[in-house]
Amino acid sequence: MPEGDTVWYTAHRLDSALAGRVLTRSDLRVPRFATADLTGRRVLGVTPRGKHLLTRIEGGLTLHSHLRMDGSWRVFATGERPRGGPAHQIRAILGNEEFTAYGYRLPVLELIRTAEESTAVGHLGPDLLGPDWDPAEAVRRLSADPARTLGEALLDQRNLAGIGNVYKSELAFLAGVTPWLPVGELAEGVPERLVATAHRLLEANKDRPDRRTTTTRRGGERLYVYGRGGRPCPRCGAPVRRAELADRVTYWCPGCQKGPQQEPSR
Repeated sequence: MPEGDTVWYTAHRLDSALAGRVLTRSDLRVPRFATADLTGRRVLGVTPRGKHLLTRIEGGLTLHSHLRMDGSWRVFATGERPRGGPAHQIRAILGNEEFTAYGYRLPVLELIRTAEESTAVGHLGPDLLGPDWDPAEAVRRLSADPARTLGEALLDQRNLAGIGNVYKSELAFLAGVTPWLPVGELAEGVPERLVATAHRLLEANKDRPDRRTTTTRRGGERLYVYGRGGRPCPRCGAPVRRAELADRVTYWCPGCQKGPQQEPSR
């Protein structure tokens, strides 16, 4: 599932393949930009911003994309047959003499002025993997609405950019509280530790495709609770539960995490 670390990893693969090279192929397969032709322009760089990707192209243009749940960018040697899904799922193609990038199932794809990137990403909070990461500001935003559940506050990209459904569940587990606990009921110092842990985990995972939050390799366990509904908690052995929070699947351990509980779903 694409979260901030996945997007960072994708951006750096795209940047290595495209930056500094002139486009010899350009195909944006969305109605609004289907006639846009970027061939002959040089790619200046690909930058991640939270869960957003900004591909900057000479002439003051930026191709803005968002992966959401199942979008992806794949890079192949030019002339190589792409392998990322059926051809009809390709929404964008950017190629040069050496490499070609294919964007599959991209729910957001738009060509905007680089000077106007704020219209796409200006609402985001501090970027966990950005050069201007500001933990104090992230804590302030996360704590701004004391009545809001921790899970909702973590998912809100206006608070801190880069956390998705996996990290929401894992961070709540590591903090020892359920995702339904109001932010205002967190013990003193917990918001600061949550933000620091989020930054540490995304930094640790940004260079690898197999995300890990655990510190043990026993049994190949990479995550504490996410995706483990009905299975034993790796810490206490209690069955991990699964329920919905803000229309998103959420996992937690009733033995390790204190706070409001929910009726588990199947």
